[in-house]
Amino acid sequence: MASSLISNPVENSDRSRESKKKKKKIQNQNQNQNQKQTRWKTKFEQQIYSSKLLDALRHVHRNPSSAASSDTPLRGRAVREAADRALAVAAKGRTRWSRAILTNRLKLRFKKHKKQRVTVTGNSRSKKPGVSILRLKGKKLPALQRRVRVLGRLVPGCRELSFPVLLEEATDYIPALEMQVRAMTALAELLTSADAGSGAAC
Repeated sequence: MASSLISNPVENSDRSRESKKKKKKIQNQNQNQNQKQTRWKTKFEQQIYSSKLLDALRHVHRNPSSAASSDTPLRGRAVREAADRALAVAAKGRTRWSRAILTNRLKLRFKKHKKQRVTVTGNSRSKKPGVSILRLKGKKLPALQRRVRVLGRLVPGCRELSFPVLLEEATDYIPALEMQVRAMTALAELLTSADAGSGAAC
């Protein structure tokens, strides 16, 4: 045994290098997992998102053309879109869901600029949405696959992803939404306290 160790010092050094590489790889994977778990939970990230959210909301407030001030549902939708856009910007496009939110916004902007021609014909009938083959097939899917499909629809840009990638995106998207809720509730509390203070001053 000792003679074999002495006779092959090159092989032994190669094995030790490979084991060191494997240990480093495992340590890097553990560090990445820890970073993903703590992401969106620090106060610093919440402050960054809050500042981006405030800028986006000011932009919505300044541009009444984007949402009519009299129409409350449109205004609420504009606020929600601004909050989602700020969240995607805070994610810096590292994830699919953030890129999907940002590209969706660009697509909507291009659609508004294009003029759509509508032709009216005498035989035009109101088309009822038909039942697609995919929906019929979806009813026969096992429960887990149905849930995966629902999850894919909930996470932006993740409808046609493999299950492990979808889970990775969802584990990043859910804490981001939680942080968004925290930031928006804090902002709502500040605004209500400011309104109460201005009402008391009057």
